[in-house]
Amino acid sequence: MIILASASPRRRELLEQIGCKFEVITSNADEITDAGLEPHQLVVQNAHLKAAAVAAEHPEYPVLGSDTVVSLDGHIYGKPRDKEHAREMLKTFSGRTHQVITGIVLAWKGKFWQAWETTEVVFSPLSADQIDAYIATGEPADKAGAYAIQGRAAVFVDGIRGSYSNVVGLPLHCLDGLARKAGIDLYDNGEGSSS
Repeated sequence: MIILASASPRRRELLEQIGCKFEVITSNADEITDAGLEPHQLVVQNAHLKAAAVAAEHPEYPVLGSDTVVSLDGHIYGKPRDKEHAREMLKTFSGRTHQVITGIVLAWKGKFWQAWETTEVVFSPLSADQIDAYIATGEPADKAGAYAIQGRAAVFVDGIRGSYSNVVGLPLHCLDGLARKAGIDLYDNGEGSSS
């Protein structure tokens, strides 16, 4: 078993998809929002803060911390503050390519393993009516970049280059590789890898 240090329902769904047994214990760590860091540095640092906080309370299990942001033109976009902020984000992404970056950290037995994944997402041009209708669904509220690729915003996406699960919130291929390095078998959920 591992501990997921995240309240994200999307991350839970992704771990369930691959058959990983886990428990959710939400981290109380304060996330860094703007420290002059590059996007990959920011998400890894936040993932580390989350994993470390939960691992300190539960050292007997591997802990997974994760954080996702969207980046475009040197700006980092997290979750929208409100509907107007979501509208601004979606207008910015309209007809353009942006990057979704997720940092993951595994904490176990006093050690930390970290990685990040970047996926390019191409948005079609969006009309004001499309954006307003999407915002009215409430779906953008708790999503980095104010959209859910696995939800209604799927119709906005012209294409992606990289990991789809990364855009949803947890790069599964990257996680598998990191878990193998750490000696954690996500599928048998034993005390170590059999390889």
